[in-house]
Amino acid sequence: MPDQPAGPILDGLGITLDLEDRDLVVSALVLAKVVKADGQVVLVIEDSEGMSWLDQLGLVSAADAVIRTGGYQHDDED
Repeated sequence: MPDQPAGPILDGLGITLDLEDRDLVVSALVLAKVVKADGQVVLVIEDSEGMSWLDQLGLVSAADAVIRTGGYQHDDED
């Protein structure tokens, strides 16, 4: 199956972002659990253009911390 835009798929899953009017999303990493036609379950990872493996690792590590603490990560230098 050819690459498919993630937007409609994420919309269909009810994924939204809690953003303020002036917030700007500058990169994204999508992790998706996919059930193949044969029943095999796989993990699909896609990222925005220009993202390195180090950027991916940083986002995954930050997300892990958010999930484990049950809160949001905020920049303390505002």
